[in-house]
Amino acid sequence: MTVLVAAGVIRRDEGPEVLLTRRMKGAHLAGKWEFPGGKVEPDEDPRDAVVRECREECAIEVEVEDILDVTFHAYPEKSVLLLFYACRLRRGAVRHLGVADHAWVHPDALDGYDLPPADEPVVAKLRARATTERHG
Repeated sequence: MTVLVAAGVIRRDEGPEVLLTRRMKGAHLAGKWEFPGGKVEPDEDPRDAVVRECREECAIEVEVEDILDVTFHAYPEKSVLLLFYACRLRRGAVRHLGVADHAWVHPDALDGYDLPPADEPVVAKLRARATTERHG
């Protein structure tokens, strides 16, 4: 069975850094860093799922902008279809309500974090975009 997941690539207004959160012990892919998000509920708009998950797990309010990427990955225990949305932080300071940790990370530094394989395509896009923004 394929699980539909929506994730936010969240930026603050003042810089290029994006928010990563660390999965809790006991969770699927425990200890890995990821973009905040989660499973889309039946009949839920994926953009609403990003807003809900950010509120539930991190106590932040985000504005969902454009879709950045769509990826599919088959893990041994399940397959996921991931929808990555560009988001802006609107309100709140990150709290660890459903995550073990968080970090604001420049796209060039994402390789220093242990992210799930399903996130690799969007990480490559973020790095390419950061290079383009630097060099015009």
